[in-house]
Amino acid sequence: MNLNTNWQDYECLKTGDGEKLERWKNIILVRPDPQIIWKKNEIWKNFDARYHRSNEGGGYWEYVKELPQYWTVNYKNLTFKVSPTNFKHTGIFPEQSSNWDYIDKKVKEYLKTHKEMKVLNLFAYTGCATMVASSAGATEVVHVDASKGINEWAKENMALSKLTNNHIRFITDDVLKFLDREKRRGRKYQGIIMDPPSYGRGPNKETWKFEKDFQTLLSKVKELLDDDFSFLLISSYTTGISHISLQNILRKEFPKNIIETGENTLPVTEDNLILPCGIYGKVTKN
Repeated sequence: MNLNTNWQDYECLKTGDGEKLERWKNIILVRPDPQIIWKKNEIWKNFDARYHRSNEGGGYWEYVKELPQYWTVNYKNLTFKVSPTNFKHTGIFPEQSSNWDYIDKKVKEYLKTHKEMKVLNLFAYTGCATMVASSAGATEVVHVDASKGINEWAKENMALSKLTNNHIRFITDDVLKFLDREKRRGRKYQGIIMDPPSYGRGPNKETWKFEKDFQTLLSKVKELLDDDFSFLLISSYTTGISHISLQNILRKEFPKNIIETGENTLPVTEDNLILPCGIYGKVTKN
């Protein structure tokens, strides 16, 4: 289980009745979470904005007070942009910070005995993991996401984290097509990160569904891993997919490697609870 208590600018304060009360630096948000099936201890009154789901899909923010269009939070030596989106997200998944620490550790360890390390980040979203790998010393990080707008957000995080002079490549493309081209180029990576969505569309209307396409994705990713690789890190938020299922597919695909799977989680300040937030899988060399 991944449980990180190193955050200073983020805190999950309270949970209940399908919602979580969160502190993002000095701004308090309420957002829905389907994992929260227990009751609230009290009615929440002190928050700055709340996201309401619509029965027709999507939802909207109710603002108790005017908020800036965006603000920033720090995680260790990095700075990330936070902004409430139309889909309840803020640009950061704070439970991923345990995985960020893992990436930082693996990159630094690898570079103790190797001159360079190339890291590939697939379905890379706003690039928090990209910035962690680059900050840790990766000689090149390739950041791939199908959304041009999201990649622009990632570039903002690069600037905020003072990594503009580092070697980071931003690619707007369908991940499976990109992997095919990288194979033809003979490119190899020593670290690969991926957070495939449950469902998605590429820039040219390509469709993606986790249950149908993950095995294909994994096979293509495996072909780009260097023989002397450091790690493969996978995250998933797909409902109904257990980390045991992920472990099984990884064991079949990487029978000679070390496999670890589990749940990403967040500590909840009230009642000392633990909030489950998707699953992870790690593949490392023996």
